[in-house]
Order: sequence, then C-alpha cells, then structure tokens
Amino acid sequence: MLKKEILKICIEKSVLLDNDLLEAFSEVESLDTIKLVIEKIKNQTQKRFITKEVFNSNKEILDNFLKGSDEKRNVLKKLKIKLGLNLEISTTICDCKEVHENLGKVKVSSSFPTFPKSLEVKDFVKHFRGRFSNLREIIETNPKLKNLVSINKIGGNKGHFSIIGIVFDKKISKNKNIILEVEDLTGRIKLLINNSNKELYEKAQDIVLDSVLGFNCTGTGNFLFVNEFVFPGINVDIRKKAILDESALFIGDLHYGSKNFLKKEFLNFIKYLNEDSLENIESKKIKYLFIVGDVVTGVGNYPNQERDLEIDNLEKQFEGLANLLGKIRKDIKIIICPGNHDGVRLMEPQPIFSEKYAWPLHDLENVILVENPSKINIGSSEGFEGFDVLMYHGFSFPYYANNVSSLIAEDSMNHPEKIMKYLLMNRHLAPSHNSVQSYPCEKDAHFINKAPDIFLAGHTHKSGIFYYNNILIISVSTWETMTSYQEKFGNKPDLCKVPMINLKTRQVKVLDFESSGTENKKEIIAEVRE
Repeated sequence: MLKKEILKICIEKSVLLDNDLLEAFSEVESLDTIKLVIEKIKNQTQKRFITKEVFNSNKEILDNFLKGSDEKRNVLKKLKIKLGLNLEISTTICDCKEVHENLGKVKVSSSFPTFPKSLEVKDFVKHFRGRFSNLREIIETNPKLKNLVSINKIGGNKGHFSIIGIVFDKKISKNKNIILEVEDLTGRIKLLINNSNKELYEKAQDIVLDSVLGFNCTGTGNFLFVNEFVFPGINVDIRKKAILDESALFIGDLHYGSKNFLKKEFLNFIKYLNEDSLENIESKKIKYLFIVGDVVTGVGNYPNQERDLEIDNLEKQFEGLANLLGKIRKDIKIIICPGNHDGVRLMEPQPIFSEKYAWPLHDLENVILVENPSKINIGSSEGFEGFDVLMYHGFSFPYYANNVSSLIAEDSMNHPEKIMKYLLMNRHLAPSHNSVQSYPCEKDAHFINKAPDIFLAGHTHKSGIFYYNNILIISVSTWETMTSYQEKFGNKPDLCKVPMINLKTRQVKVLDFESSGTENKKEIIAEVRE
C-alpha cells in the first residue's frame, strides 16, 4: 500500500502517525481496514498523534472491534507482528492466575503470567509459602503422622512428634548419617536419619532441597531423630473409561527444521491419521493429538547448532511445521505446548507460542495452543467428566536424573517414566527450586493439585509408558535422529513411537513409524506395568 494513500486518510481524519506505524500500515494490503483502525483509535483515545505505544495500549479494543472478519483480524495480527507488540521476552516478574477455556470437547486450565512487575524478595516468599501451604494440606491427612505439631511447639522435653517441613539443607555427617534442616512457617529444626536404618536411609537419599515432606520423629526442640517420613503422594481411585469410543495420541520433540528431522516418517504418520478405509477403522476413532513441546528445533539453542539446521530461521521453521500439521484431518484436535527449543522464554510457566514467529500455528483451526505446563480435559460427554491430562515438556528432568540417588542408579534419562513417578510422589513438577528457571508466582504452576488421569512429558527423547497409582505416565519419543551434541550425553533416542490410548476401553498401544512406509508400520501392544 502506498504511503501517500495512508497519509491522505490521516489528513481526512485530522491525525498524525509516527514512522513505525506508517511503515507497518504501508505493508498491509487492505486500505479499508487501515482506515477503520485509525478511526477506532482516534475515537477511543481522542488523540490526534497516534504512536506505536497508543496502538499497543488499545489492541484489545481493536481485537473485539475486528473479530467478526477473518480478513480484518488477519490484518490486525500482521500489524502486531510488524510492530513487535506483546512479543518481547519479559525481564520482569509476573503474578499468575488460573484460566479455564472450553474449546469444544477440550477444556484448558492453565496458570499464566498477567501484569508484569519488578522482581522482589517478597515474590519468592509468597511463592514458597503458597507451595508449602498447598502441600501441607495434602500431607497432614497421612495417617502415619501422629501428634502433628508446628516446629515452634516442640519443647525441651523428649517426645514423639510429627512435623511437616520444607527441606532447607541436606548434609552427610562424619558418621555417614543424613542431617536435614527443615522449616515450616513457625521455625527451623535439624533432623537426623541414622544410617543404621538401611531402608529409611536409602529412601532418604532421594530427598531433594525445597521438597515438602512429613516426618515422624523422636527428640526435643534442639534435635529430632527421624523414624519415618512421607512424600505428599498422589493417586487416582479408579481408571476411568469414556462413554464415547475415541482415541488420543501423544507425540513430541519433533524438532522440525533440523537436518535430522524424519520428515518421511512424519508424513507416514499423517497418512495413517487421514486414512479412510475399512482396514483402518482404528484411525477414525482418533480425536485428540497431543504434542508436548520442541515442535521446532529453534536457532541457537546449543553450541554450533547451525551445523544441524536445515532451516535457520525460526519463523520459517514454524511455517513448515504448520504446513505439515495442516494436512491432518480437521476433526482431530491438536493440543500443543512449547518446549525449550520453541523460541519462548525458558522461565516456566512458558507462555503459548509467540505470534511473531509462530503465527502459522495460530492460524490452524483445529490447533489449540497451551502453556507449559498445562492441564487439559478431553473426552467429556453427558454423564462422563472426561480425562484430565497433565502436560509438561520436562525441562526439569535432567536435574533429578543427576541428583536423586535411585534415579542415577536406574539410568533414568533413558527411563524417564521413573523421573515422572518421582515427581508425582512429590506432587510437584520441579520440587527443587534450581531444577528450572521459574516465576515465583503465588500460585505455583508446577504444583500438582488434582491428580491427573494421564501425565504426559517429553524432552528426554525416550519412549516410556507406566502406571503409577492408576495414573498413566507417558513419555514420548522424538522425530529427530541423534545429533552430535546429543551424542555427548550418552542417551540413545527412541524414534517415531506414538502411544495411543482408547478412552473407552483403556487399551494402550504404541504405533511405530520408524520404518520406511505405512505398509511396514508396526503395531505394538504396550506393556504397561504397575
């Protein structure tokens, strides 16, 4: 669009535009929509000089004003992208609130940052107080904790007490006993776990800093000896079965844009989803596809990544990915959360993909973009409440694989379902504060309040399926062959494995697309163990 035509509109409306807006408007094809935008901003603000800041502060009003027209809405979206509005990675801290969205048979409940404010010590205090209070409410119902008291109520006389505390420090004494320093809202105290109690000692080696636990102890207000301790724990009473005969699939770590992306195999997967034949009745039942992060490979995520890139532009990576996902039949809801490669901030909770780069995903009608982590409900119908899916990319996993004794011994980065079980025991996705970068929100996005029916994660590139207290744990494989950078860590990836659960029968299968064509596709009944 010629600038002089826009300037003519400005003269007619008696307004001025700053250079940023004029440049952005000049690249938009719809003159009528630009005219409407200028009119709306002028009428709303009563300003005659319209700047980028004025446009930004009124974008929500413009959203509502233009939402009835796809063409106009797309123009507004392009303007936001050109101006870089609402797209910068924030360096400030935000509070969090909970949002509930009902998108057909998919219901999203997530925590996300709201209004930014400067980071202060009190934000961390609120965050940990909130976490402690939530977990204490769960732990205090455990029947193993007798005579439960606050730390400041323990006197000088020896007795039997139970306390609930957050682990402030952990050390090994000269005698090889474990010394814990724990605190509640009333004080701090030291606990000793004697190495003569081998079972308890071995269990205690798995305690990480900042976890909230219940302790059954003997001693005084100066020092307590631990007889038993309990994790918050979690369980689902029954394994639900849906009324409708539908299936859900789970994938992640596509790394589209990498030279190692298995495009042919992914196209075979899409072909399977779209098959309409009597021989493939099963694929017709698929109504949900979860993609748990690292959907593109990103740019600059690790040293010398440029050597591994087929596409070295983040926006182009999302364009290519959207082109692939756009081939999937439209009655399948595709739920996608970000990972650490996807061009969003590393600090969690991670927001949905930025429109600046991932606008092609935003434009797909059957795609639902959610934060990381997120809680999703699927498959609800009259008389059935649906399945709750806890979706988390899994960036905290390496910390626990390298710092929890039992997980180290079990080579858990190659068996991520063991890490996921450990986090469920702690009722938290990142119980140790330094396992991830996280917002110190009063409402902790990593706290697992309601027990999910399915706990889904990725990041490790390893496929794993496991039942823990009736919760189905699913770790997904990758669609990228091993890079030289990944090879340094000694983890061999699982490729193109797609877990599928029939929501009515609860049958779990793993579809294998690693072979060269759908005619060679393997079907494996997953061995799901307690």
